[in-house]
Parts: sequence; structure tokens; C-alpha cells
Amino acid sequence: GAQHVIAMFGATFLVPILTGFDPSTTLFFTAMSTALFLLINKNMLPSYLGSSFGFIAPIAAVASAHKGLAVASFGIMVTGILLALIGVLVHYAGAKWIDIIMPPVVNGAIVAIIGFNLAPSVWNNFKVAPDTAIVTLVAVLLVAVLFKGLLGRLNILIGVIIGYAYACFRGQVDFSAIGKAAWIGLPEFRLPQVDFTILPMFIPVVLVLIAENVGHVKSVSQMTGRDYDDQIGTALFADGLGTTIAGFGGGSGTTTYGENIGVMAATKVYSTAAYWCAAAFALILSLCPKFGAIINTIPAGVLGGVTTLLYGMIGMVGIRIWVENKVNFD
Repeated sequence: GAQHVIAMFGATFLVPILTGFDPSTTLFFTAMSTALFLLINKNMLPSYLGSSFGFIAPIAAVASAHKGLAVASFGIMVTGILLALIGVLVHYAGAKWIDIIMPPVVNGAIVAIIGFNLAPSVWNNFKVAPDTAIVTLVAVLLVAVLFKGLLGRLNILIGVIIGYAYACFRGQVDFSAIGKAAWIGLPEFRLPQVDFTILPMFIPVVLVLIAENVGHVKSVSQMTGRDYDDQIGTALFADGLGTTIAGFGGGSGTTTYGENIGVMAATKVYSTAAYWCAAAFALILSLCPKFGAIINTIPAGVLGGVTTLLYGMIGMVGIRIWVENKVNFD
């Protein structure tokens, strides 16, 4: 369970930091969403639901329009509702119709655009402290290249820690908020504010979440030797429900995590008990405001370095969808 918590930390906390959401609230809803996912799938499908990077672009667009995070929460909630409805359809009608209305050429393009459109936000953080950004980026890449297995899969977390240590040495970290934060307390919950004009920015994220969930379910099937195709519908529904609840309470949208699937591949442990432990541990941490305050001290330079890689990877996922499905553009 501890390994799964560590695996999801790097990506899960980057999303709220980059979007302005509260890290403790986000962690609280990842724990709740994971528990719901396991219950809905009757403990048959091992997976952890963490923050989805697919929501960063629409949240940033809402922020640039000065509409506020409550409006963004409405977009997240509606996205979750749509995903849950699609999950119900897939459960009863099968998943083949998804390939018909969302062929690889379309799905790949949407995912690639979401990733590459985040480049301006990378530069905004990168230019604040270029040296720290470069140290962080190089650290992430070196860990991925030099280490295999679990350590290699934790390259984002380890890179952020190294970049954070360098930023501390350079005096770029403000620790004042940590001392003011309480040890125990509830996360900051926030109700959504209805604004239908922002929905066109969020609806494409549904396609990203479908692609992530379907891909991860198939990956788990390959690792375990079990056929989980009949679980795709319930997986989509569970993720949609988790995202809906997160949006309603002020958390970031969720998705099944490839990082945790990597942990299963490394440890060969496929029990859902480990994910229950991870969810419980995440819930405990979410009730410690001081922990959330520590996460919020991660400086812009570190974020700029790690997101240079992450956003590029999101864009490349879209291109990989084209390659794996042998899309012909002629």
C-alpha cells in the first residue's frame, strides 16, 4: 500500500499545485474515488484513482478568463457525469461503439492537443527559476534512464524531491505557511458554480479519461492474465462517479493511474488490498493541513522542470495512439 501511495504522489500533487486547487482536498477525493472504484468493481479490478492531467488545460483556460475555481469545479463535475453515463452505456452495450464514434485519429489528436497546448504554462514556471527547472528536469530524466523497476517508475517524485532540495539551497522556498498550518483538520471543500459557457472546454477531457481507463484496464489484463474487458464499463462509471464527487466538493478530476499499474508490474502483487491501504493512507494525509502546506511550498522552478517532461509526455501519448493503431493520414 505504501508503494502505491508513493507512486501516485508525484503526479497527484502536481495537478492541484498547477491549477490552484487545494492539495489536501484533492488527496481526500482521490482516496474516496479509489474506495468507490474498488467497491463498484467488487474488488476485482486493482487500480488507484489519482488526479488527471487532462483537466489542467481547461482549468487554466477558466482561470485566464477570471471565472474562478468554483466554475472550474462545475466543469469537472459535468465531465464526471458524462463519463459515468458513458460507463453505463459501455456496461450494457459493449465498448466497440466507442471506436466507431471516437476513432484513433480523433482520439489521438485530442490527447496530443491537450498536452502540447500546455506549453505556455510550462514556460511561465520555467522562466521564474531556469536553473532549478533544469536541475529538476535532468534529475527526472536521469532517474528514469539509470534506474529500472520501482525506482525508475518513481522518477517524477524523486526528481521533484531533488529539485526541491536544490531550490531550498538557493533560497527559493517560502516555509512561512507550514508553521501556521494545523496538524489535524478537514480539507477545504468548495461547491461548484454553474456556468454552462465553460463546458466546451471540459467535454473533450471525457475522451482522454476514456482512453486512459480503457488502456489501463487492458494493461492490467495483460499483466494478470485475466480478461477484464467486461469491467471497462464499470471502470468508466466508477471513475466518472469519483470525478463527479470531486468536482462537487472542490477536488480535481480523477483517473486510473499508470504509475500504480507500474508498481504492480514491478512487485507482481495484484491484490486490491494494497489499494485499500493506499486509499486509507491518502485519506489520513488529507486530514493533515500541515502536510498540504508543505506540498504548496514547491516553487515554480521545480514545477517548470517537471511539467516540461510531463506535458510533452501527454502530447506523445496522442501520437502513440496514432502509431499503435497504424493511422494512415494519406
